[in-house]
Amino acid sequence: MVSQLPLRPDRGRFLRPFHTGIFIRDYLMGKGPFGSSVIDPDRGAAIEDVRYAYKSALLREYAEDMAAMALEQGVEMSVEEALERIPQRLTKMRSHSFYRYFHHLKMLSWVEPTGEEEKSAMGGKPGYQIERGDRRAVVEVPQPRRFYRLTAEGKAASDMAWQDPLQALYNYPREIRSPKPLRYRRPGTLPRKQKKAKAA
Repeated sequence: MVSQLPLRPDRGRFLRPFHTGIFIRDYLMGKGPFGSSVIDPDRGAAIEDVRYAYKSALLREYAEDMAAMALEQGVEMSVEEALERIPQRLTKMRSHSFYRYFHHLKMLSWVEPTGEEEKSAMGGKPGYQIERGDRRAVVEVPQPRRFYRLTAEGKAASDMAWQDPLQALYNYPREIRSPKPLRYRRPGTLPRKQKKAKAA
């Protein structure tokens, strides 16, 4: 009799299926990672398109995990049925976080604008730039869709660097980055102060 192994790991259940940086790199290289569309690496892609491909791939991977967990419990569920059960806002990452992440890649000179721009849904037209007022205050101007591609530095960067662009950018030790759960506890998990024993 062949023993059946559980489909999920013992600790933490299913982990994130892939790193954000690795996905962005492979997507801009035109590899079509995790079932995403294949683009022209020379033309690149707009940040909005990269984020949409990333979230769609995450949804698909989560759905496959959900179907596997259901099968482990004896319930048949297709990936398409699982996709309908997963809220769109469940998956990482939010728009601001992704733009911030992509900005780190620009600071590392791993991506560069190709010069191609398109009109955005917010009304931004090609050629629009961020404006500043008399007191150097930033004036909000709808920005166009700008296309980015990998640079030679981005292609040469290691997988480890792409997995943690912040560490590559600021060059701090890995042990400072890793123990986040211990350094950033939620208020409800903080240890309470013990009351001093009353003197007899």
